[in-house]
Amino acid sequence: MKAVLQRVTEASVTIEGERVADIKTGLLILVGIEDADTAEDINWLTGKIVKLRIFADDAGVMNCSVQDIAGDIIVVSQFTLHANTKKGNRPSYIKAARPEVAIPLYEAFVMQLESDLGKPVQTGKFGADMKVSLLNDGPVTILIDTKNKE
Repeated sequence: MKAVLQRVTEASVTIEGERVADIKTGLLILVGIEDADTAEDINWLTGKIVKLRIFADDAGVMNCSVQDIAGDIIVVSQFTLHANTKKGNRPSYIKAARPEVAIPLYEAFVMQLESDLGKPVQTGKFGADMKVSLLNDGPVTILIDTKNKE
């Protein structure tokens, strides 16, 4: 499972002209799921996300988590995070899980993230053509891969 975390001062998701998610300070998370992902990956990743200290404290030091600042989260499914660009110019998405595998894992990820955060998490719609808007704060953008837990 791969996740791109973007610290934002605002973010939203629009599908077919309708705004389906909208937050102020918090995280926009793009998550990509592969066949090898398990509940263990979900638990590790959600625990890491809510505790990651990437928000400024009173001294301006990145010492607070999204949980500490009572920030909000939007999660967007993003199979293209598993693009393989090694050969040729057309990315291969062979490692990305098919919807029948990915959707239950995505839903479990969102539910576990809500549990760890202690409040609802907003989402896009799996497989939809989404327009994602954000104002990256910092900019702070972090890539986490559960297959590389170093």
